[in-house]
Amino acid sequence: MAEQPHILVVDDHRDIRDSLSRYLRDHGFRSASAADAAAARSQIRDAAFDLVVLDIMMPGEDGLSLCRWLRETTDIPVILLTAVAEEMDRVIGLEMGADDYVTKPFSPRELLARVRAVLRRAAALPAQRNQAEDNAVRFDRWVFRIARQELIDDEGVSVALSTGEFRLLLAFVRHANRVLSRDQLLDLTQGREAEVFDRSVDNQVSRLRRKIERDPSQPALIITVWGGGYRFAAACEPIE
Repeated sequence: MAEQPHILVVDDHRDIRDSLSRYLRDHGFRSASAADAAAARSQIRDAAFDLVVLDIMMPGEDGLSLCRWLRETTDIPVILLTAVAEEMDRVIGLEMGADDYVTKPFSPRELLARVRAVLRRAAALPAQRNQAEDNAVRFDRWVFRIARQELIDDEGVSVALSTGEFRLLLAFVRHANRVLSRDQLLDLTQGREAEVFDRSVDNQVSRLRRKIERDPSQPALIITVWGGGYRFAAACEPIE
C-alpha cells in the first residue's frame, strides 16, 4: 500500500491549524502543524512532506518569505491561505512559485479538493535534475546560459528573453523529448501565475518559437503534440 501523503499546515492561529490538520487526517492524509515560519523550517528539515498549506499573514517571518525559501530549497508544492483583501499578496505568492491559494474564510472541502489536485499535478511531473548541474546547455544553434539567463546564437548574439520565456525554455531543456501538458508546463514554470496575468502557455510558446525556431511557422524544436501539450525535440548537451 502506498504511504499516505504528508501535509504540513503552517498557521499562527491554533484553532485553524489544529482543525485543518485533524480534517486532513480524517480524509486519508498524514499531517503535522507549525505555528510560525521557524517551526515550519525545522520540521521541513527533519521530515519529508508532500505539500505545505501556508498562511501568508503570520507574525515575524511571513508566509511569503517562507514560500520563497521553499522554492529556493525544495520542490514541495505550496498552497497559500490568504485573506480576501490580500490580492497583491496572492499575486506575489504565485510569482514566487506557490501552486495554488485558498481565501479565508474557506471551506475545508474546497481546500481538500485543491490539496488533492495539486498533489495529482505534482505526481504527474517528470523528475527535475539538480539545478546545480544547469550551468549551460547547447541545443540546435543556441547556447542557453541558465545561471545568467542568457540565450546566445551561433554568431554570439544574445537574444533577450522575458521572465516567462526564460522559465518556459528552462522547463523544456530540463525535460527535453518529454511530452509536457499545459498544466505541467504551468507548474514547471513556478506555479500558476500565468493564469493570474492571463498569459496562456500557448501564447508563451508562440513567442518563444519566434525567437528560437528557424521557421516559426514550421517549428522543429517545440513540437505541438495534439491532445497532449508540447515536446522539446532538440538534443540538449550540457556544457561548462
